Amino acid sequence: MDRQANNGRHHVTHRPSTSTAWTRAAFAAIALVLSLAAPVAAGPLEDTTTASGRRDYATALRLWRPLADQGDAIAQFNLGLTYDKGWGVPQNDAEAVKWYRLAAGQGDADAQINLGGMYHNGRGVPQNDAEAVKWFRLAADQGDARAQFNLGFSYDNGRGVPQNHAEALKWFRLAADQGNANAQNDLAVMYTKGEGVPQDFVRAHMWFNLSAARGEQRAAKNRDSIAKRMTPAQIVEAQTLAREWQPKRSR
Repeated sequence: MDRQANNGRHHVTHRPSTSTAWTRAAFAAIALVLSLAAPVAAGPLEDTTTASGRRDYATALRLWRPLADQGDAIAQFNLGLTYDKGWGVPQNDAEAVKWYRLAAGQGDADAQINLGGMYHNGRGVPQNDAEAVKWFRLAADQGDARAQFNLGFSYDNGRGVPQNHAEALKWFRLAADQGNANAQNDLAVMYTKGEGVPQDFVRAHMWFNLSAARGEQRAAKNRDSIAKRMTPAQIVEAQTLAREWQPKRSR
C-alpha cells in the first residue's frame, strides 16, 4: 500500500501474513499550500484578490508589496508564494523563504506549512528536517489538517524527530478526523500493519474507504486488497462505520 501527501489549500512491528507490499510514500511528498490566501475582511487586499483571480500578478504584486512591508501576514504569505511559484516574478526560493518567514512568525499557518516545506526540501535554506518539523508543529497546533499530516509523516519516517509510530498515529488521526484523504490512507495503513495501534482490518478498511471517497486512488486499491483478507461480516461492519463517520472540526 502506498502513502502519499496531497497538495492543499485555497496550499514495522506487526505485518500481515501475505506478501502484499504496504509501503510508505516518498518523503518528498508532503502537503503544501499552493493557492493564494484571500482576505478575511473587506479592505485593500480585496483588490489584490481580484487581480490575482485574473492572474494579473503584476497588479497583485504592486498592491501586495506595500501591505507586506507594513506587516500584513496575508500579503506576506501571498508574496512568498508568488516568488515560490514564479508568478509574475522570476522564481526565487530565497525571496519566498523571506516572506514566508515573516508571515509564519506572525502565526500564519499557511506560511508555517510552506516554510517547513522549504526546510524539508532544502529550497532557499539548507535542508533541515528538524526545522521543518518545528514549523509543521506550529501550524498543526493551530488545528491545520495539512500540517498535522506533515507532522505525522515526519514521525512515521523518523525525519527531524525520532521515528515514533504512536506519535505518527496521533497526528494522522487528527488530520484524518478532519477529512484529510492522505492522513486517512496513512492511518489505515497503520491499522493494517499494527503500527502504533493493534492491527484492525475493519478500521483499516473504513479509513481506506473514506480516503477513496475523497479521490485518493491508492486508498481504493488498498481497500480492495485488504478486503480479500476480511470476512463478509467484517466488510459490512467497516462499510457501516464509514457511512456513519462524520468529520470533526479543528479546535
